[in-house]
Amino acid sequence: MRKFDYSFLETGMLPAGLVNIVGAIAELKERESERKQNNAVIFTRLESIAKVQSIKGSNEIEGIITSDLRINEIVNQNSAPLNHNEAEIAGYRDALAIVHDNYADLDIRERDILHLHEVMLSYSPVNGGQYKQSDNLIMEIASDGSRRVRFSPTSAIETTETMEQMILAYMDARSNYGINQLLLIPCVILDFLCIHPFADGNGRISRLLSLLLLYKNGFDAGKYISFEEQINKNKASYYEALRVSSEKWHDGTNSYFPFIENFTATLLYCYKELDKRFAVVNASKTTKRERVEVTVLNSLLPISKQEICYVLPDVSPTTIEAALAGLVKNGIVEKVGTARNTKYVKNK
Repeated sequence: MRKFDYSFLETGMLPAGLVNIVGAIAELKERESERKQNNAVIFTRLESIAKVQSIKGSNEIEGIITSDLRINEIVNQNSAPLNHNEAEIAGYRDALAIVHDNYADLDIRERDILHLHEVMLSYSPVNGGQYKQSDNLIMEIASDGSRRVRFSPTSAIETTETMEQMILAYMDARSNYGINQLLLIPCVILDFLCIHPFADGNGRISRLLSLLLLYKNGFDAGKYISFEEQINKNKASYYEALRVSSEKWHDGTNSYFPFIENFTATLLYCYKELDKRFAVVNASKTTKRERVEVTVLNSLLPISKQEICYVLPDVSPTTIEAALAGLVKNGIVEKVGTARNTKYVKNK
């Protein structure tokens, strides 16, 4: 059975690039904490937008897709799920809400992990809240349609004990003041993904656990700029880092650093985007129209007029409409969708 030891994080021998990322995150985290105390309304609106993007992004990574209109209706609980994909999306919505609202009372422990899984699959015919009953494989499909085994996770018979050992190793490491807690988080997430304890939903649960541990350690940028959507936008590099760090995992000689670097770089991007978004919202030396333009151009996803109104509450809908019309006319922004589903995205 795989043994877990995170003491290598004590050495301080970190890649230079990783040291720079951690330093940048610490600086932006402090700035965000100060702003949040004095700008609760703005952060609440940013959270509302990020929640939709998180639910969409985390499911889209797994090929679970529906329209933006339906995503919004499901997230806002204005409609019941109409098919399998929407059932999966509704389940993630509920599990994400538990993490957002109750992270202080949750932990990386078996009962909380199983409960999140049960809630996430509560609209699905698959029984959630229990570890896998049979062995599973992580498959890769080539461009010609052929399949190969990319990774063989922990066997079903060893899963319960292996999860227990991982959880205990994490609890031991987080009490060690010589270990940077931010660097510890992706190590546990990598191990969770390599164990692959569930028959279905491992990737989505790993992202919920990532948020849980980040929030518990004070890194909450992913609540306001979707952490899951950043993974979705850069999933090729995410999967490559996961592949490299999982090599030789079973014999305990794998390197965690590629996955740590990818994880922390994703978090840094969230903090940078939050800093940029906040600067736009509170810009005093630019016109309202310019702030609308910057909001659209900096948006990671197509953004609607209503979402812009949330981000810029002091800008009138008329001004927003005029700015959007000008951007479309000048070919800077493309309009996608129609009627209530209309959104705007930067032209490539």
